[in-house]
Amino acid sequence: MAAQYSITGTTAKGIAASVERGVAEGALEPGTALPPVRALADRLGVSPGTVATAYKELRQRAIVVTRGRGGTVVAAAPAVASRRPPRVPDGLRDLAGGHPDPGLLPHLVPPSRLSPGARSHRSTPRLARLEGVVRDWLEPDGVPAEHVTFAHGALDLIGRLLSVELRPGDAVAMEDPGYHHLLDLVTALGLRTVPVSVDDQGIRPEALRAALRAGVRAVVCSPRAQNPCGGSFSGARRDALVEVLQEAPDVLVVENDHASSVADAPLRTLTAGGLNRWVHVRTVSKFLGTDLRWAAAACDPTTLARHDGRLLLTSGWVSHLLQETVHGLMTNDGTRALVARARETYALRRNTLLRELADRGTKAHGASGMNVWVPVRDESAVVNGLRSHGWWVAAGARFRTSAAPGVRISVAELPPADAARLASDFTAVLGESEATYGG
Repeated sequence: MAAQYSITGTTAKGIAASVERGVAEGALEPGTALPPVRALADRLGVSPGTVATAYKELRQRAIVVTRGRGGTVVAAAPAVASRRPPRVPDGLRDLAGGHPDPGLLPHLVPPSRLSPGARSHRSTPRLARLEGVVRDWLEPDGVPAEHVTFAHGALDLIGRLLSVELRPGDAVAMEDPGYHHLLDLVTALGLRTVPVSVDDQGIRPEALRAALRAGVRAVVCSPRAQNPCGGSFSGARRDALVEVLQEAPDVLVVENDHASSVADAPLRTLTAGGLNRWVHVRTVSKFLGTDLRWAAAACDPTTLARHDGRLLLTSGWVSHLLQETVHGLMTNDGTRALVARARETYALRRNTLLRELADRGTKAHGASGMNVWVPVRDESAVVNGLRSHGWWVAAGARFRTSAAPGVRISVAELPPADAARLASDFTAVLGESEATYGG
């Protein structure tokens, strides 16, 4: 706590560094209140302006947040700390990680030799033949693919775009519940999250309109396999969202189609709605391999220029060795057949669990993708109760901003034969938790 960690320093830079060190070492935990400006200034023998400058720097770097009369506190996911999921206890079935089934992934066979290094790849950052494959991948789904680019995964691309487009303190509309790494990324960039509620058809138009009126400068959403709830845009929902977004033509719309080829739902993309600023992002980690840190994106010309301009100044390009590997897999008939089988398998596993839960009176959500979201009253009670039955699921707290509690169950490695036992155990635990906590 703040009383147990002594902040030091005689300059704004020194004070900020002391707070950052305390956060990084865990002495100042998320939510810990820092001393009021005048109180800390008196203790350190500096002016209040020096402390205020230090706190301002920490806010801009997303290490602390200010809550009005609540004072300045350490951020929930400070940029100097890593909020990784807890380690899976020994002997438990891991249904929390959200990873694909290894048995449904192709063998990774990289090219036999490295690409020539005599020239700079900055001049030709993308393999033309892989660009062609990407366009063939996107265009049948209605995504305009005249302008495409690559990145080291979806988070890499989205983080780069938000850092170029926005400034610390700007607001971003985010799904609630939503993908926890994206929520942490927005915080780490010094941006403000404006939660947008979701249902089985994805983000809700009325919630998005409220976020736009609140002044958000970007919207990040998933058109299908929404993580963690599994929502998928219907045609009517997509049209309603486009109508709302056309009221704010300068807002950047980031469409994260992270599950794409194994989402088992048609893509109804916002990018076909004539928006001014947009990007559609896809990765291959869910169906080609989690270690393939590669993403493709289609976007408007302004977004392309801004993204590639920043990429040029940092990593420069995405490894051609990686691009060659992705190209080889995506053009292989055997891999295509395996991806199709994975899509059908994940749908079967998800739908089986949903049916087993429903048969026992437990409502759950999962219209597409690899996850099932189950609303509960007390997340900890359910997670710990299932642990006693040998299951490990994800508490919903890290996915939520203001949404109601729930738990996420990843079904990628849950065969249908095991779904009934999990549903029975879940129902028993839910009953015990409601009896204990007044459900």
